[in-house]
Amino acid sequence: MGEVTPPSPPPATRAQAQEILEQLAGERANLRDDQWTAIEALVVRRRRALVVQRTGWGKSAVYFIAAKLLREQGRGATVIVSPLLALMRNQVAAAQRAGVHAATINSGNVTEWDGIHQRIADGELDVLLVSPERLNNPEFRDTVLPALAADAGLVVVDEAHCVSDWGHDFRPDYRRIRTLVAELGADVPVLATTATANDRVVDDVAAQLGVGGADTLVLRGGLDRESLRLSVVQISSAAQRVAWIAAHLNSLQGSGIIYTLTVAGARDLATLLRDLGHHVAAYTGATDPAEREQLESDLLDNRVKALVATSALGMGFDKPDLGFVIHLGAPSSPISYYQQVGRAGRSTDSAEVILLPSREDTDIWSYFASVAFPSESMVRRVIDVLDPDRPQSTAALEPLVDLGRSRLEMVLKVLDVDGAVKRVKGGWIGTGAPWHYDEPRYRKLDEARRREQQAMLDYQVTADCRMAFLRAQLDDPELAPGERCGRCDNCSGHAYSTQVESTAVDAAQQRLQRPGVELAPRRQWPTGMAKLGIDLNGRIADGPAAGRAIGRLTDLGWGTRLRRLLDAPDAPVPDDVLKAAVDVLASWQWESRPVAVMGLDSTTHPVLIGSMVDGLSEMGRLSNLGTLRYGPDRRPVTAANSAYRVAALTDCWAEPELGELDGPVLLIDDITDTGWTLTMAARVLRRAGVGQVLPFTLASVS
Repeated sequence: MGEVTPPSPPPATRAQAQEILEQLAGERANLRDDQWTAIEALVVRRRRALVVQRTGWGKSAVYFIAAKLLREQGRGATVIVSPLLALMRNQVAAAQRAGVHAATINSGNVTEWDGIHQRIADGELDVLLVSPERLNNPEFRDTVLPALAADAGLVVVDEAHCVSDWGHDFRPDYRRIRTLVAELGADVPVLATTATANDRVVDDVAAQLGVGGADTLVLRGGLDRESLRLSVVQISSAAQRVAWIAAHLNSLQGSGIIYTLTVAGARDLATLLRDLGHHVAAYTGATDPAEREQLESDLLDNRVKALVATSALGMGFDKPDLGFVIHLGAPSSPISYYQQVGRAGRSTDSAEVILLPSREDTDIWSYFASVAFPSESMVRRVIDVLDPDRPQSTAALEPLVDLGRSRLEMVLKVLDVDGAVKRVKGGWIGTGAPWHYDEPRYRKLDEARRREQQAMLDYQVTADCRMAFLRAQLDDPELAPGERCGRCDNCSGHAYSTQVESTAVDAAQQRLQRPGVELAPRRQWPTGMAKLGIDLNGRIADGPAAGRAIGRLTDLGWGTRLRRLLDAPDAPVPDDVLKAAVDVLASWQWESRPVAVMGLDSTTHPVLIGSMVDGLSEMGRLSNLGTLRYGPDRRPVTAANSAYRVAALTDCWAEPELGELDGPVLLIDDITDTGWTLTMAARVLRRAGVGQVLPFTLASVS
């Protein structure tokens, strides 16, 4: 007798799916028809599916249930590619409670990678959550991924909109998923999910992931969020906006998130609100991973009234009873805005969503747009300097191209996806493959960004239903003509008052107008200066001491004033700015008081800097050393890259004759970004006999 083939397991049933859902979300949870439609398509019919549903719909429940059902049928592990794994801790914990053995591979758990790789090989995992960046890690790509692709039960692309417009400047590695999907067996189901996709993004996702077309199930639901009450509060000054938040925070139900556009804004607002007695904390991309986890836990358990956050706390964070979302400053896109406000009111009857826009928002949008994908000539330069045989690290490449570290890494990842370069152990190599600069795509991307920025401005002033406005921007298929939510400030007629007690405004103003930002000195020369003919390497021994600036351009308080000053025609320093400078100097706890002051030569603000030197010299009784002048061989400093900047600043100034000085010199400039101008100028003064150089600028970029 021949071998008897074991019978195939019976198809998964809705009752089984319901049972797993109750384990995930509690006994009162009920599997909806549309969720079962998606699960059945994946588990029973092994189809590809694109799910575009509002936040709170239950997309994670669909893929965890599908993973468990497929595993029970003897299929391999489910691979979930997610851009923000650090924010999925609560979903993973819920999956574990439902008997789903899950693990994550990301930058935050490097020490666990080897053990997880072994568990994959041993068949001990039901679900592997992996960040898109890992897909192109040489070891993972060449050893772990092929086995996963060959034996995967299901592949999930979470937050699939990242593959579209954000694919270049947010997560270039997301575009590599197309390669993974293409290598899967025909019977391996694929699920792409997102809550923030309009028609254009849906089409792009389908094209780039290969998840689309006639063979793909597209589940696209309505985007109305019945619990959200949308409002816009138009207030002119930063101090009034901050005072308004402070005055209303305790009256809002539960705990929530206050979004800002910049890291500095989040830190400033959190500090100010704490000073006023509110239990809040700052949460940004610069926050330590362990601290982020603690802050998320504090918000989940209502130990804080709010987290003051950047978009780092956007996708992936799930607190069903989040009571409110406030935006201090508007995001640049209605799509981003909908995604962020969708954190609120998932399991509550009502949640407040409040936008306090400012006139400075467009300046911040412009800055972020300026650091998008670089020009063709810059990209070609990256390709040209790569060796086909000898891997070069990003640090080694940096002195060879005029791109900062983060933009260089973005370019390399895009070129890798396009096949022009390849990441290998030890760095990057050129492939020699032809490469086309997709100018039409980048132009369309820029045009789309401009349209979305204008839409966000239109949202702020519309008299129509605000929820209908957002749903229209997302091409909601269930939005009826003339539909109104009945809840927003425009529909209900219940708008928040813009009035704030003058004492509260004064208190906020006083705190915001405290000048003073520390400027940390550069401590290490850029890698590879020898390649540019400059003999500088290792630690910086002859640079400046720690310095001070009046404020950051992104500050809630001084930022606006300093931007106006630096954008205006060159003129003598205004009295209020000079007074702020004196206040900063008076609070500076220096080891030795400066004895002299000197300004840096400037092509844009010579009068401003010169008058600052004169004013501080007179008020502080300091010797006026005038201006450190440019030398005859000076080259314009246009580079963004550190190595190139240092090279251009070498021999930039004429050697001054300062005479005998018995103390530190205060070195004045208008603005600092990278810190290299102050570093190189300080070296000139040190060679001229100055013992210590104390940098002082009107503004810092960050």
